[in-house]
Amino acid sequence: MANTRGDAGRVEQGGSAPKIAVIDLWKTFAGREVLRGINLEVDAGESFVIVGQSGAGKSVLLKHLIGLIAPDQGHVIIDGEDLTNSDAARSLEIRRKFGMSFQEGALFDSMDVLGNIAFPLMRHTRMSGDEIAARVRQCLALVHLEGVERKATSELSGGMRRRVGFARAIALQPEILLFDEPNTGLDPITSGVIDGVIVEMREHLDVTMVTITHDMKSAFRIADRIAMLRNGQIIATARPEAFRSLADPYIQKFLAGEPVEEEVA
Repeated sequence: MANTRGDAGRVEQGGSAPKIAVIDLWKTFAGREVLRGINLEVDAGESFVIVGQSGAGKSVLLKHLIGLIAPDQGHVIIDGEDLTNSDAARSLEIRRKFGMSFQEGALFDSMDVLGNIAFPLMRHTRMSGDEIAARVRQCLALVHLEGVERKATSELSGGMRRRVGFARAIALQPEILLFDEPNTGLDPITSGVIDGVIVEMREHLDVTMVTITHDMKSAFRIADRIAMLRNGQIIATARPEAFRSLADPYIQKFLAGEPVEEEVA
């Protein structure tokens, strides 16, 4: 399998710097190696999608990108700065470049839609109440949810909750957007709507996107490049049209929706 310690596939130095670089990233939980020498690059403005089965390490990798988890070994480089080794103050500044949409929206049930999207604006800016309300309306328009500011979260459908989560993620105008399984639990039609919103956000906002998913239909709709994560390692990275034709038997079974066995770490 590719990307063991010291393998080819290491992030190369030189040339234009990527927006995100992950270099030889390792993480172990309870004696199990969850990430095993991850190397990848994401270019500025790119929509990069990481696919893989449940338990492959996708969410753990995403949390490393934003600094929510520290690696046992390796580095996460954002715009040329090492997030992994930054002090607390600089780490916070780097993390402010990110907006993250969590699984199922992760909304505050005690707040209405306005309160959820306004929350980061109230914590991290000095905007007035009117300015915050205007920014909330702007964010909702970008995800096609005009006029829902006063709805309670309990009134929202699953797809609406995801889009409100997107609106909150872009409220502070981040440079990088992370999406954690944006289609989980949604029907195919709603999933298509969600993917369409992600594509539109990428077209209208000057952002880099990283999405994790096990939904290959979604991956092919939104990705510039797709990476397959298996047993904590990136085993292949390719553009969507090339990814479909990769010869790896595991990938072909995954694409076909056939059962695939994971190795025991």
